[in-house]
Amino acid sequence: MSMGLTFLGIESSCDDTAAAVVRDDRTILASVVAGQAALHADFGGVVPEIAARAHAEKLDLCVEAALAQSGLALRDLDGIAVTAGPGLIGGVLSGVMLAKGLAAGSGLPLVGVNHLAGHALTPRLTDGVAYPYLMLLVSGGHCQFLRVDGPEEFTRLGGTIDDAPGEAFDKVAKLLGLPQPGGPSVEAAARAGDARRFALPRPLLDRPGCDLSFSGLKTAVLRQRDELVAAQGGLHEQDRADLCAGFQAAVAEVLAEKTRRALAASPAPVLAVAGGVAANQTLRAALQAVAAGAGATFLAPPLRLCTDNAAMIAWAGIEAYQAGQRDGLDLAARPRWPLDQRAAPMLGAGKRGAKA
Repeated sequence: MSMGLTFLGIESSCDDTAAAVVRDDRTILASVVAGQAALHADFGGVVPEIAARAHAEKLDLCVEAALAQSGLALRDLDGIAVTAGPGLIGGVLSGVMLAKGLAAGSGLPLVGVNHLAGHALTPRLTDGVAYPYLMLLVSGGHCQFLRVDGPEEFTRLGGTIDDAPGEAFDKVAKLLGLPQPGGPSVEAAARAGDARRFALPRPLLDRPGCDLSFSGLKTAVLRQRDELVAAQGGLHEQDRADLCAGFQAAVAEVLAEKTRRALAASPAPVLAVAGGVAANQTLRAALQAVAAGAGATFLAPPLRLCTDNAAMIAWAGIEAYQAGQRDGLDLAARPRWPLDQRAAPMLGAGKRGAKA
């Protein structure tokens, strides 16, 4: 009797090397993630060449560990899913080449997965959410509102025209002398801060639609910091906390209002959020309130499945395979790959990859 489909997933689009084994009954048999934070700590951001080399060194080890954790061998699998873009091209290429080698050696089907589709389909893996639903993908490299109608049916309602929120958090942390990654550092500092002390902007709230911008907000924090340093010869702890609180409140207000507009433009029974920034409790509370106001269920997958991981790639691969997708050994690694092929390209490209 068949146990259903079991897929190996491989992810290497940014600075996390990951492999996972997932079944089509939504069971995650194994999930291994090797981070690179220590390698990039001295540079204030992800260095593409360093990331690519680390992926090349760790990918096979992560796959071995995932198979061992699952208790399965390659011959027990039904397919291999790999992130084929978008992302830092060196890392994506490393993963694609490994997946091709495994597929060629084992004879298993190969499925190339859009990294963003992995995030967007995560609520189906974690909670079995039915189509359609609204997804807010909010991370270090991407921010967009997506209506999800099927494994390959995505409608972008809006997105960032410059920095992604996670990128803005990282940059604000850096200019305030806080450690990376910036999201947790800014959130921790903000707990002791007064969000009303500084009048920071709420970009694009005066314009209709669901597009977002965070570059100007980051610059406003920089100017406020420089004014404080010039006036008092340095930055006090309370100054830092108040700036973090003000910045975080501005991001939360913008995301909440744009989410309200997205739900009004495309009503859906579920509002799901994914990406590392979804871990921020202030942002999460604001989004929960918006969902409640619209009569929608709010869903945030566990943090380990919000940030980059291979379980979501394996699951997206299973859904694509069930829809008939098969890729050959000519599968290309793509630095840019928009989910909504009909939408106009977003402006800007952040440090963690193109805004797609």
